[in-house]
Amino acid sequence: MAEHVLVVGAGPAGISAAISLRDKGYDVTVIDKATFPRDKCCGDGLTTGALRLLDQLGFDPSTVPDWFQCSDVLISSPQQNIVELSLPQNSGQFAAIAPRMQLDYALIQLARTHGVHVFEGVSFVDVISQTPDAIEIAVDGHTAPTLRGEYLVAADGMWSPVRRNVGAHTEAYLGEWHAFRQYFSHVTGPAAQQLFIWFEPDVLPGYVWSFPLPDGRVNVGLCVWREQGQSVQFMKHTWADLWQRPHIAAALGPDATPEARHLAWPIPARVPHTAHSVGRILFTGDAVCVTDALTGEGIGQALLTGVLAAQAIHGSATPADVRARYSQLLRQEFYADHRMSLLLGRALAHPRLAEIALRIVNLNAWTREYFVRWMFEDEPRASLFTPRRWHKKYLSRTGAFVDQLP
Repeated sequence: MAEHVLVVGAGPAGISAAISLRDKGYDVTVIDKATFPRDKCCGDGLTTGALRLLDQLGFDPSTVPDWFQCSDVLISSPQQNIVELSLPQNSGQFAAIAPRMQLDYALIQLARTHGVHVFEGVSFVDVISQTPDAIEIAVDGHTAPTLRGEYLVAADGMWSPVRRNVGAHTEAYLGEWHAFRQYFSHVTGPAAQQLFIWFEPDVLPGYVWSFPLPDGRVNVGLCVWREQGQSVQFMKHTWADLWQRPHIAAALGPDATPEARHLAWPIPARVPHTAHSVGRILFTGDAVCVTDALTGEGIGQALLTGVLAAQAIHGSATPADVRARYSQLLRQEFYADHRMSLLLGRALAHPRLAEIALRIVNLNAWTREYFVRWMFEDEPRASLFTPRRWHKKYLSRTGAFVDQLP
């Protein structure tokens, strides 16, 4: 069994791998070029799947000052017909919003309580060598110029320096999604408490969101599918008046004020077409392009890849076995969901089909209840078509953090 594992990147993927490995008895060193807390461009939304993984890692939501549990979801169709949905209440958490500046910092503190060695302000420089027994890397900002371990988990983002260093990077790759985000304060409309999704005709198959935070703040954003020809210039032009559209402005309220400037980021979503590993290196999170191709959501996926990387390392005898096991786990957990997300995304590209789909969702209480649970990944996206993932409590389980219920 490997004794020491290196992790590059202290976001959700890297920290979930580190905690999972540490709990299995490994010595784990995490490095990140940033000093925490640091901001991260993100919608800040946490699905049911993400919340359950955080719970599994021993995370405490109270360590995030602006954690906001949400149960009311409003979806606006292309013709501005509203579908009102409610996630289960009094049975755990099914959706939450947590600013990444606070969430990632809290995860690092959790890792340290588990005995993980986390070094901030330390950058990966180079893979010096991969031998039959270990991998050695050069770093900058650490007391030692090199670090050595049996394996390396690369959780260093879409443009992973580790991936680039070992020649597994695709040049000129810009991701499948592109998103804008801006925080608003003084929100007095219903968006102060309710989560909104707007399927604007000019944004499809993307969408606009408003995710509530405490004290009248919200995270407002726009996500578009890059392959549809939507350019960054299109996003800038659309964003200029997006939050002033009457139905969006009404949700935010008359006093809603944008904070600072908006930020943009690319989102990778092509895990079946990405190298999962090289030698003694496993790629996780955005470095393995595992984001949901339907929504652009990636925190839950990142957390899961970290857990799977730890399982592959722990349960395999050789680097070849680790790589094979990790790819097998990724295929099992993500490939069917990825295909379904792409199929649904193509359908939602057409306003008429999006309208019909939301009318079906709004047929009755049963369709609304189970759609919202499916939407927030109470079960994996394509689990209905993958019988191996069926279980007795399908779409009827409790949420996360049940032990913290009053």
